[in-house]
Amino acid sequence: MTTPKQLLVQAAAHNNAQWCAAMSRSHGLAGEFGAQAWAAPSRTPLYYPDAVTLVPGADRIGVTARIDTTTPGASVKDSFADLDLTEVGFRVLFKAQWIHRPASAPAPAPDLVWAVADDPDTLRAWALAWDDGDGDADLFRPELLDDPATFVIAGRSTGGRVVAGAVASRSHQVVGISNVFALDGGPDTAWPVVIDAMNGLFPTLPVVGYEQGDDLAAAIHHGFEPVGPLRIWLHHQ
Repeated sequence: MTTPKQLLVQAAAHNNAQWCAAMSRSHGLAGEFGAQAWAAPSRTPLYYPDAVTLVPGADRIGVTARIDTTTPGASVKDSFADLDLTEVGFRVLFKAQWIHRPASAPAPAPDLVWAVADDPDTLRAWALAWDDGDGDADLFRPELLDDPATFVIAGRSTGGRVVAGAVASRSHQVVGISNVFALDGGPDTAWPVVIDAMNGLFPTLPVVGYEQGDDLAAAIHHGFEPVGPLRIWLHHQ
């Protein structure tokens, strides 16, 4: 029998695949949802997988056949940590945990005000803050604003500068959170802003995402619960 945690992981995986699809569309790349996985036939944007499994026990050959493994950088999000892709040329890049927070769970008031980035200038300011000088701010393109399920949360200082935030991806059962950051204070500064935004924007939806290491510990500190493992596989030539 499927447990509540397993249902949450399936909802989180599908939500995350929808976010990966939205990010890919903003770069002019088309992916496709199948019964077992979402996959894109050409290389997806930096940091985003070429395939995301949607159900436990996905067929590894069927999943990897739908992506381009001839170009360096092919990756698969193994949403249930139950695939072995070593025999088809992949290695584990990292492991993480899906996380869950109940809808509208109480949270302390944030120190920063927040708003949804709804114009190219605000999105650019958010992307530059998220990037913090690494050179990847162009990953977030204005086309992303056209996606009705994507909400870029910008936390601002008293001076109006974007200093924290995240991306929220709404789906039918959950809202997914990714790209959590704060220029000062790290996730312990960011999470109160993000949670307050989720309680305000999506009061009836549980919040999901995935984290690892110290970021996972911070999420747990702010009321999230680990609900299941995942792995990211990277193809090596």
